Amino acid sequence: MEGTFSVQNIGSRPRLHVSTDGAGVVGHAGARLLANLADVTGLTSAYSTALRPLRPRGTGHAPGRIATDIAVMVADGGETITDLATLRDQGEVFGPIASTPTAWRLLAGIDERVLDRLRSARAQAREVAWAQASETRCGIPAAKAGGRELPGLVLDIDATLITCHSEKEAAAPTYKGGFGFHPLLCFLANTGEAMSGRLRPGNSGANTAADHIAVLDDALAQIPDAHRHGTDILVRTDSAGSAKAFLTHVRNLRTRGIRTFFSVGYAVTEPVRRAIRALPDKVWHPALDQDGTLRESAEVAELTGMTDLAGYPAGTRIIVRRERPHPGAQLSLFDRDEGMRHQVFLTDTPSASGPAQFLEVRHRGHACVEDHIRCGKATGFGRFPSRRFGVNAAWLELSLAAIDLLAWTRVLLLDGELAAAEPRKLRYRLLHVAARITRGGRRLHLRISATWPWRHELAAAFHRLTALPRPAS
Repeated sequence: MEGTFSVQNIGSRPRLHVSTDGAGVVGHAGARLLANLADVTGLTSAYSTALRPLRPRGTGHAPGRIATDIAVMVADGGETITDLATLRDQGEVFGPIASTPTAWRLLAGIDERVLDRLRSARAQAREVAWAQASETRCGIPAAKAGGRELPGLVLDIDATLITCHSEKEAAAPTYKGGFGFHPLLCFLANTGEAMSGRLRPGNSGANTAADHIAVLDDALAQIPDAHRHGTDILVRTDSAGSAKAFLTHVRNLRTRGIRTFFSVGYAVTEPVRRAIRALPDKVWHPALDQDGTLRESAEVAELTGMTDLAGYPAGTRIIVRRERPHPGAQLSLFDRDEGMRHQVFLTDTPSASGPAQFLEVRHRGHACVEDHIRCGKATGFGRFPSRRFGVNAAWLELSLAAIDLLAWTRVLLLDGELAAAEPRKLRYRLLHVAARITRGGRRLHLRISATWPWRHELAAAFHRLTALPRPAS
């Protein structure tokens, strides 16, 4: 038979005959969960409204549906526009999917104004998803640090380098000697949602206050009104976010009814080194680990009043941690002289909200943004598909939507280990599962294998999805 060959029996494995004439079988069946979730949260309809002007004479595929399908494909692990074929070739499950050229034309038509509308559409869907979490679960979970739940919301801002292996518009040499882009991103520590991101040339500064302000404002616009006003919002960054203009902006947001606080890294300058050396031993206190236990060979002290913080918002505090360096740690000459590694940060959280040890372990939790970025690079923005900057900026925005779909899946539809799983685990266990399609009783049935280890979890997620309250039309 044409297209058929035999696989030789190896050991105790059964003999197989492989052919390409299967029918009624689909792969990536679990990705339909993401497509349905996009519909149930209103993301698809919001995208349709935002992109309606790009539909030529009202014909062909709806641009909003194309955008949703790209986000679903990226969340499922797709890396290029051509990976839409994974959904397109399984029309019984995913419906009609646009061709690759049609998807390219949509991305090429998204300019900065349309990009703003896409961001607003994603904010509308987020409001629905958070309302659904409040009605069906316990709402948006709290971020944690030092064995305690943190009040309100925690935004983590950080930049990352994306290498380009070909000439692309606005790609440039990076400070690490590479070539590519240097996007600035913001994630919500509570859920892992991608709140905002700006694509920037590779030579963009890591500590540019204007970029931090733009990304923070975009992130705040993503937060539903009921949470943006009246809820504590902690903004964490590394030392790149310590610019006075940025911290002043964070503080001034309070005049608009947004209760923002900051916790940002700070460079160990010569005045800071002098202050550290002047600290008496009695003011150093044991540092904490994330579970609330004492951190071995690490101590925390407050430097407020010992260094000049002129120009920073009133009430800014400066705190230092020292600890025995682990093997291979990069140390400054000061660290080598002292025999300890030092890290310093600024915060405007008042002392009444917790001792310096707790504020330090809370700030150290900012490291979770590195995991979010790593997962984000595996969910779309690890590579950019086009030579045109505008297309790549649109790709980044749809990648952020893909990350949101995965986060909402965990918050709304999953329990136990899978509710905290990274994208690759979700894909392996749920999204990429094969299934068989059957028809009966005027219904289309998706039959997951009775031996698949996570069949019950996937079926339960589909049932929970069906029970989610729908947004008012």
